Order: sequence, then C-alpha cells, then structure tokens
Amino acid sequence: MRTRPILDWPNAGGLAPSGDVDDVEDILAGGAVAVLSGAGLSTESGIPDYRGATGSLRRHTPMTYEQFVHSADNRRRYWARSHLGWRTIARAQPNAGHAAVASLSAAGYVSAVITQNVDGLHRSAGNSNCVELHGSLDRVICLDCRQLSLREELDRRLRAANPRFQDASTQINPDGDVELADELIAQFNTVPCDACGSGTLKPDVVFFGENVPKPRVQQCYDLIDEARALLVLGSSLTVMSGLRFVRYAARAGKPVAIVNQGATRGDELAAVRLNAPLGTTLTRLADRLGCATATAAA
Repeated sequence: MRTRPILDWPNAGGLAPSGDVDDVEDILAGGAVAVLSGAGLSTESGIPDYRGATGSLRRHTPMTYEQFVHSADNRRRYWARSHLGWRTIARAQPNAGHAAVASLSAAGYVSAVITQNVDGLHRSAGNSNCVELHGSLDRVICLDCRQLSLREELDRRLRAANPRFQDASTQINPDGDVELADELIAQFNTVPCDACGSGTLKPDVVFFGENVPKPRVQQCYDLIDEARALLVLGSSLTVMSGLRFVRYAARAGKPVAIVNQGATRGDELAAVRLNAPLGTTLTRLADRLGCATATAAA
C-alpha cells in the first residue's frame, strides 16, 4: 500500500481521472469511507442495470409516479409485470461485491453504505444499517392509509387472485418488472390494501418522477459529513439523486473514488477513477486490507 497523503492527490479538475486498485486501497485504508452504490454492483447477481452496455433503458421505459397514481390501467400493468419479476428479485443472492462491502464495513473501513438499488442485497449480505435511498421492493406501502407491509404477503394475495396467471415473461428489468404482452396484462387482477380494505398499493420504492423523502436525503448528507471520503461503486451517476452526494463530498474537500464499468457523470469530480468489474475488484481490496469475505451464493 502506498503512503502518499490523500490530500496530496490532485482532483480531476476537468481532466479525465485515472487510478488503480492501489489508489482505492489507500483511500479505504484510512477508514471512515462512505459508499454510494448503484445498479452496477448487482449485475453479478443477475439483476440488470439501466444504463450499462446492456442496460434496460435501451429497450424499456420505467413507469413514472404520475402514470402509476393517476391510472388504474397503469397500476394493473405495473403489478402484472412486477408480480412475475419479483420472483427473480426475491431469488437473487448477494454477490462477491456485496460481501466485500459488508466485510469492509464490519472491519471499520467503510463507515456508511448508501445504495440507489432497490433489491435489498446489501441487507442480505450483512449491511443491516444500509440507507436504501430509493426504497426496497420487498416492502409495499398503501397510498391511502400509509400502512407498510411485506412484499411476500402481497405476493401470496396476488397468487390467490390470479391462480391461472402464468409466467410468460421474456426480460427482467432493474425495477423488478418484466416484459409482458398486453393481452396477459388485461387478465390480471390487482388487490387493495389489506389494512384499510380499499387503499392503493405501491411498492415502497421511489418511482421515476417521484422525490426521495427529505429526511432520507438529509440522513445521507449527514453520513457523508461524518465520513472522510466517498467511494462510488457501480453507478453512472446519471440521475441527480446520486450525483448530488458526489458533488457534496467534492465541495467539502473529501476525496471521491469511483469504481465503475463505463464513464460516469461524476468523473470530473473524482480523485480516483477505476474502470473495473466490481466483484473481483472489491474482493481483492478486502483481501489486501485483511478482511475475510463470505463466499457469495452461486
């Protein structure tokens, strides 16, 4: 491990940042590093991203919040597709990257984990205090009475309401739904909130066009204030909900390192920019820092 002080590392200053695993190790070695993770961290678990080389935005436009709340037909379409896609999300297991982040956190190198992902895989890997910026697909909220419930319970109710609904999907999307023919969607029966009896159910995730709750955003800012550096993993930082934290850390003079396959919107703010696969890179970093990592499920 090199001993060059972090504050001596030049910020990109508009130039293309670069770096290697040693540079990222140097940042982690000082401890108190906040992690911001994106969909690229979960691709090795079989969940596609939106904007990578095979990202689903090339083929698929996610439903917006306005579309969902203002149209019963749109809600039927969402729940029909999500009912099938959820089974893939629920079966997904943390990969080597999630395991390495959990080990780095347990050892004190990582002080906080903020994820843009809604798959719950950081929690499954052992990061129980992870801030899920965009919520999680394993919870459901009633838009009328605001009651939270488990997605497993809704899955059971939807199965009962649609006993002959067969999986005819072709492609899982990052937000947990699938591509499905219109004639199959038309046959799908939705169910109301079980708590109030009539409320509209929505996954407890932030849809496109919906705002992240302000207290959650402030919690993330506070975690970055307490951190010494910020490490971005597997995010293109295309949307402001993640990019704002990179900008915040950079304005505060905290070193920003980005490990991602492909360019990101925050590259010019990074002191270190590493284009590399997440699982092998993070496992290597954890090993070099003496952190034992659990074996990722196959």
